[in-house]
Amino acid sequence: MEIIENIVQNMEKVIIGKRFEIELIIKAIIAEGHILIEDIPGIGKTTLVKALSRSIHLDYSRIQFTPDLLPSDITGISVYNRKLDDFEYKKGPVYTNILLADEINRTSPKTQSALLEVMEERQISEGGTTYTLDAPFTVLATQNPIEYEGTFKLPEAQLDRFLISLTLGYASPVHESRILQSRAAEDPLLKLAPVAHAEDILQLQTKRRSVHISEAISNYIVELGLATRKSQYISLGASTRSLIALQKTAQAAALFSGRDYVIPEDIRSHAPYVFAHRLALSPAARSENLTSTAVVKECIDSVKMPAV
Repeated sequence: MEIIENIVQNMEKVIIGKRFEIELIIKAIIAEGHILIEDIPGIGKTTLVKALSRSIHLDYSRIQFTPDLLPSDITGISVYNRKLDDFEYKKGPVYTNILLADEINRTSPKTQSALLEVMEERQISEGGTTYTLDAPFTVLATQNPIEYEGTFKLPEAQLDRFLISLTLGYASPVHESRILQSRAAEDPLLKLAPVAHAEDILQLQTKRRSVHISEAISNYIVELGLATRKSQYISLGASTRSLIALQKTAQAAALFSGRDYVIPEDIRSHAPYVFAHRLALSPAARSENLTSTAVVKECIDSVKMPAV
């Protein structure tokens, strides 16, 4: 679709050589999901999110997660107003369209839990009042998977709320050279102009919901979920929420390809990004130095694709 291609090409002016990852993030947004980006520092995680927010005319907020961050620093707090002789709710940075939760694992589980309600229900409960966030709303969180000092492991309930997880990885030498050249005079991010608006994203999300899922495809998703639960390498298999997430992602992928129906390859190619971060590996997997992604791919290979 033209609007999607415009967003991708605009982001590629800044994020060079990462078209697949850009497309995956846009699919997640169309699927109304949240994204976890795990990679080492300096790869471009934060820049990617900034490029996304500049390419789509949406409100953008960034929260730098630190050990002393409080839940109220995210959601807001009620303060006493002397003039009104009553408490007044001051909204936090979570009231936005695109929220960058930078280094989310650097804050305590207590503060991380402040995102649970807003990520799942797009609302915040404060002082007996429920506040609904404007759509679209997406959390893009980053974390460094190799640095453990001063960090807190994300609990399963938090991980399960991320639609997909991905890594960017190093740019190829050719692309890295282009990155250096593009930044010799000034940061190209500063010249990036929006090519889409909130209404465009909402329309894409609405179209995604109408993409057809056949019974055979639904059964295929269930079989993949069962395969993770039966695997000797997995102690905690895919949840029902993750199966729904995979279905939404596949619908977005079909829309991305100009189809109004899902094919098995939409499921197969996106399952690793939906399942891997949600699974808990068994001691057998750790003893063989297997990664979550490798185990998920093994589960996928064990299930026959339907002929549709």
